[in-house]
Amino acid sequence: MLAVKKYLLSEDDLPTRWYNVLPDLPRPLPPPLHPATHRPVRPEDLAPLLADEVVAQEFSPHRWIDIPDEVREVYRIWRPSPLVRADRLEKALDTPARIYFKYEAVSPAGSHKPNTAVPQVFYNARQGVRRVTTETGAGQWGSALSFAGSLFGVEVTVYMVRASFRQKPHRKTLMATWGGEVHPSPSTRTRAGRDVLARDPDSPGSLGIAISEAVEDALAHDDTRFALGSVMNHVVLHQTVIGLEAKRQLEIADDYPDVVVGCVGGGSNFSGLAFPFLADTLTGTRTGTRFVAAEPAACPTLTRGRLAYDHPDTAGLGPLLPMRTVGHGFIPPPIHAGGLRFHGDAPTLCLLHDEGYVEARAYDQNEVFAEAVRFARAEGFVMAPESAHALRGAVAEALAAREAGEARTVLFGLSGHGHFDMGAFDEFLAGRLEDYALPAEQIEAALSALPDVTAAGA
Repeated sequence: MLAVKKYLLSEDDLPTRWYNVLPDLPRPLPPPLHPATHRPVRPEDLAPLLADEVVAQEFSPHRWIDIPDEVREVYRIWRPSPLVRADRLEKALDTPARIYFKYEAVSPAGSHKPNTAVPQVFYNARQGVRRVTTETGAGQWGSALSFAGSLFGVEVTVYMVRASFRQKPHRKTLMATWGGEVHPSPSTRTRAGRDVLARDPDSPGSLGIAISEAVEDALAHDDTRFALGSVMNHVVLHQTVIGLEAKRQLEIADDYPDVVVGCVGGGSNFSGLAFPFLADTLTGTRTGTRFVAAEPAACPTLTRGRLAYDHPDTAGLGPLLPMRTVGHGFIPPPIHAGGLRFHGDAPTLCLLHDEGYVEARAYDQNEVFAEAVRFARAEGFVMAPESAHALRGAVAEALAAREAGEARTVLFGLSGHGHFDMGAFDEFLAGRLEDYALPAEQIEAALSALPDVTAAGA
């Protein structure tokens, strides 16, 4: 008999609740701060910006939060997603490690992003919101939100980082197909965008700039709210369907990970996969698993950033978040992993990294594309550059198992396909793909501009 390749769940196995890590953290999470008063943000402070239920989930103390039936009905389009044994990659690496990947590219948008786009748009639609605005890097999040908007009759306006807007023109087409309105950021539509263009007319943009534009647009219209694709607690919460399913699937495989690896830009994909397993570590149910966050060397937030209060956006409109950051004014080089070009990470992830529960590794463009090509030639799937960072981390762990002669179990997140990234693969295969070395002075300059704040009244 052939060995099992894919571990599949039925629609009846779809999670009915999301996992909230906040009650299980080893210490309390510092509160977000109001950008003007530096006092802890209250739920009512976020009401003009986010849907009411989203705000409630952001501050929820409950370990489990019910997934609405309307959201689970949409999830059924692609969930549960497969868990796949990468046995052909194992042979190519000549490793005793067992490698599994959770394949999130089966969603209509081709990535994990609809896991949070669908509930966010649903809550806005139920509240009577006409339009939502958002940022997007490589276009995965903007695509997911446009998809969700088409299902619930909500208009979507997307500010797409200019470098990615140029690199991935068909992402704009995909968003437009679902009814999304897409603008390259920085744009002339907002004051935040015009200010950046006045300083640098050729700015490649950044996620921080795009967030500033989307937030400004949302706050200027009473019938509009903002939807964020990563970083905040409610986004991480929604993504835990990934890890919850993976736990069930590994039970079927009679296995459990020694190492969980995910790529990190803002942290939602990594956290969505890792947090349900981290729950076992945090509660003492099961110990010994390591958690590895793989990020780009061109935007090294966890490996070279500072744990501090910082804005999620360049203009400083959003709340100050306690996160590891390279500074909200940092403009990352235009690497092809556009979804990983954010200057900070989810506060929950940063706290767990600071407490030693999560390790971080930084990789250059060429090494992650080399792994993506090797994976495609072994397993067949062409993955997104973002996912290739997770793959690079998983391969490093599998090779370490080979050196140690240990049969470790490695689980990584394949967060999206690379079908819109063929231009980047062209560059790599032709030997033209550039790595970006970041001098220490560039990081220090960005960090020196961090706001000097403490939590007033916390």
